[in-house]
Amino acid sequence: MGLEFLQASTADALTITGISRRAFHSDVEAGSKEKTGPPGYMSVPFHTKMAKSNHLFKLVDNGLIIGGAILFLDDEKLNIGRIFIGPENYRKGYGVFMMQQIEALYPSVKEFTLDTPIWNIRTNSFYTKMGYTEVRRDNDFIYYAKQR
Repeated sequence: MGLEFLQASTADALTITGISRRAFHSDVEAGSKEKTGPPGYMSVPFHTKMAKSNHLFKLVDNGLIIGGAILFLDDEKLNIGRIFIGPENYRKGYGVFMMQQIEALYPSVKEFTLDTPIWNIRTNSFYTKMGYTEVRRDNDFIYYAKQR
């Protein structure tokens, strides 16, 4: 079975929501002032809606869901709305695997975009390591893109 990046179903929403909550709450260790996250990060109805609209994906290791992603495809552009992995699985290569799988899943995409909070030292370092370049920033976020 091994490591797989798959489309998530509504049946996965509860598990994915728990992982999302733990992942984003762990951002207090990466610069966040409080345990919070992006809109809907700890909402089962939100993740269910994302699954129903085919935007929700799951990272599965030997049958267990260990992470997730929300992706928005618009013709030749893919916005990586968010990716997250349970904190107990940080620094094991899962994030790299997930980003590689996202890029491989969409061979016709010419541009990948994403954003992350300015204060998040973990994600800013990770995205630049993955070849994403900063295209702009505002008071809260850094916006990244990767061309193919």
